[in-house]
Amino acid sequence: MEKILKFMKTRYFISGFIILLEFAQLLIVFGLLYKYSIIMSILGLIFYIGVFLYIINKYESPEFKLPWIIIIMLFFVIGAFIFILLSGNEENNKAANKFKKNKEKIKPCLKQDNTLEKLKEENMDAYLQANYIKLATDLPCYKNTKVTYYKLGQDFHESLLESLKEAKEFIFMEYFIIEEGKMWNPILDILKEKSESGVKVYVIYDDFGCISTLDEKYYEKLNKMGINSIVSNKFKPVMSRIHNNRDHRKITVIDGIVGFTGGVNLADEYINEKVVHGHWKDTAVKLEGEAVNSLTALFLETWNTQSKELLNSEKFMNKEYKKINTSGVVSIYGDGPEEFYKDNVGKYVYLNMLSAAKKYVYITTPYLICDYEILNALCICAKKGVDVRIITPHIPDKKIVIWMTQSNYETLIKSGVKIYEYTPGFIHAKNFICDDMYATCGTVNLDYRSLVHHFECGTWMYNTKCIKDMKEDFEKTLDISEEITLKKSKLKGLKKLIAEILKVFSPLF
Repeated sequence: MEKILKFMKTRYFISGFIILLEFAQLLIVFGLLYKYSIIMSILGLIFYIGVFLYIINKYESPEFKLPWIIIIMLFFVIGAFIFILLSGNEENNKAANKFKKNKEKIKPCLKQDNTLEKLKEENMDAYLQANYIKLATDLPCYKNTKVTYYKLGQDFHESLLESLKEAKEFIFMEYFIIEEGKMWNPILDILKEKSESGVKVYVIYDDFGCISTLDEKYYEKLNKMGINSIVSNKFKPVMSRIHNNRDHRKITVIDGIVGFTGGVNLADEYINEKVVHGHWKDTAVKLEGEAVNSLTALFLETWNTQSKELLNSEKFMNKEYKKINTSGVVSIYGDGPEEFYKDNVGKYVYLNMLSAAKKYVYITTPYLICDYEILNALCICAKKGVDVRIITPHIPDKKIVIWMTQSNYETLIKSGVKIYEYTPGFIHAKNFICDDMYATCGTVNLDYRSLVHHFECGTWMYNTKCIKDMKEDFEKTLDISEEITLKKSKLKGLKKLIAEILKVFSPLF
């Protein structure tokens, strides 16, 4: 009883309850109007037909149309009104317009050198992948960049602390989840110390991601410490699509010359100081050199869209970079909702890698709830003889989500894809490794949230030295993972029913 009362006091419960009341009001009002007014009934029918035809003819994946068609057929006029309510989000459109204006201001600081042209002469497949990122995001392809790969959150944390101590001008940090504890507290101590010594420190955290880990006004606490902080996408208890557009990025930039990104949030389970789902396997990369300029750009885009205090990009970008003796090229990419980005960039980075693969593609992902395009691309890749292997968690963070993941196993295995589950626990890493030449490490999961709704980022690499480290880590992880046979892959009974129903509506959430 005590746990129930405690839960009822949380922002989760209170906000959810208010949204349910709003939905109940809609049902009552529309029900009464439709029942007692002939004119409203006729207008409702016209409205219903109009929305239905709009959805059918909209240029969008059929998978996104299907759940809305079902909802409208089940709830009639109310379903159509909910579609309009969640589609025409004025707040989201305002933010998108502000985002695009800020992006244009940053663009002059993102000049492409001759790296792409040289890449075109060396490897056309690599050029096409890098050029896509450049055209879709305006973020250049860089050569003068060293990439270090971290196979565990603990390794990333140690390196992050050391790098933060070296900061002289500024620190940018943008994370989906922050929680006080053994991971965040030492970071916070350094940030306070650096701020007191004159280093400019800026922190962004996602409100929904931190709704159960931080106080509602934690940003005020940080600001009092001299750490400039804002909350991304502040959660409001209203029916709105904006709640899906969470800031899922993980970015640290130090002086514009050192950067970090990957799957690791700033909470204790990510460094295995708190065991919640067995051993937590996560990965990250450290960037040193010119490609950090793109991470700086991504942070500034978010900050200048969400904050009243605008930062001048020229002060923080295009730093003096030492010549680095390293091979390969690096492209940073950002992604976000359709109002902000013209493409599902993370999705197409993955599809481009699958298309270019000739020998193997190794994938780690916590969720495997992808759309038909990616599912089909994985199957085709395996059917043409490429060795496609995917590692997913054995101990899930959400049971229903793992059922949805497992519901895709049978189709993939029948096509020749090899599926493994990480036996020691939960694998949160989002890595693609291909043919010893290409790799990406970032925040993009193989689910609709990451591929469509969230703000994401990642690092695409060609012929960098760390690709060998990523491959070796995958192979060692494979040794302690269980291969899923066709027989084991088949869900049965209630699990199968629930998974199949939820898969229909998963594009909306």
